Amino acid sequence: MEENIIEIKNLTKNYKMYNSKQARLIETIIPIIKKHSDFKALDDLNLTVKRGEILGILGKNGAGKSTLLKIITGVATQSSGEIKINGKISSLLELGTAFNPELTGEENIYQHGQVMGLSKKEIEAKKQEIIDFADIGEHLSQPVKTYSSGMFARLAFACAINVDPDILIVDEVLSVGDMAFQLKCFKKFEEFKERGKTILFVTHNVSDVLKNCTRTIILQKGNKTFDGDVKEGVELYKKIITGNDEKQNTINKTDFSIIDGDDNSWKSHFNQNPNIIQYGNKDAEVIDYGIFDEKGNFLNCIDNEKIVTLKSKIKFNKDIDNPIFTMTIKNFNGIEITGTNSMIEKIYPGKFVKGEIAIAEFTQLLPIKPGAYTLSFSCTHINSKGELEVLDRKYEALLIEIISSKENVGIIKLNSKINIKREG
Repeated sequence: MEENIIEIKNLTKNYKMYNSKQARLIETIIPIIKKHSDFKALDDLNLTVKRGEILGILGKNGAGKSTLLKIITGVATQSSGEIKINGKISSLLELGTAFNPELTGEENIYQHGQVMGLSKKEIEAKKQEIIDFADIGEHLSQPVKTYSSGMFARLAFACAINVDPDILIVDEVLSVGDMAFQLKCFKKFEEFKERGKTILFVTHNVSDVLKNCTRTIILQKGNKTFDGDVKEGVELYKKIITGNDEKQNTINKTDFSIIDGDDNSWKSHFNQNPNIIQYGNKDAEVIDYGIFDEKGNFLNCIDNEKIVTLKSKIKFNKDIDNPIFTMTIKNFNGIEITGTNSMIEKIYPGKFVKGEIAIAEFTQLLPIKPGAYTLSFSCTHINSKGELEVLDRKYEALLIEIISSKENVGIIKLNSKINIKREG
């Protein structure tokens, strides 16, 4: 059995909320007079993390993610509950929190190491590795208060990641610095994964979660509302951020069967996914979809060297101004490979009235590595509040296969014209 490296039981964090500065002052002077209300940033949360797990933590702003990480790292204390950490933590939660702006970069390397519990000998052993990773040159001998934000981030990241923690906490900071430095950061992150380190990974980029994590939790208003499979968690999170997080039956078998032998629907000619993910307010519905060649024939295999058309048919149950029609191709891990929509392409179709049916056609080459993928369609729009509103999404609706007469390097197929010459 794997060892629990983090154990959290009934964790609650309350913050006092005051209506005014005067109310705060009165309570400070006369503590028996309560002038505040309590805001629960975390509410009776339980969580166990195994050694070697890579846990993706998802949630909207204000869900409690940062509060949880601050308590785990010791930056904040809980109001009640228990937390047990069985290892050393290195946090990329708030870069440079252990830095003294008056000290030089080199002096801060020593200070950070001491905060992390390293001896002077251990810091000396890591010092050159940190300097090389930060790569800020002669600025190392200058006070960090003179640093640009980029230089500060580089040194802070280098200090945080070039120790040997048991737990690495990463909070939306893998994109610090320029592109070359970002590449170093991601390589270091991959190294930690390969060494079996425990990683808590907070990000709004669901592709990073799908690519890196072995488990996902979702926080909502201080509560853990999901804990489990990464792909399932990501799809639920997508519903949450679009306001479609009610428990819904993800399979509508009636919609995806041939009724009374009627095989005139486009989708009936394709390999449909029985575990389709669908949600939306149904002000419009994606009622059919398919893949066609240049002559309008159904395509069950897509040649990545030939032009194809992906079609969806949408019925409007309410008047909608400028609906957005989309298509997305994912791999079987749920990672979006490519896709587009009418708004990206700057197509504004005008108003569709109740009862109308639209056909959205996406015609292009699909220069993707041969393999099995899923095809998704949806219809959304920007409502009167300026918010994206999901009318209907049919995620991973069709199971498709992309073929090619040539081998491929990576995900995207390059149609390079190669010319070989002999000099002289």
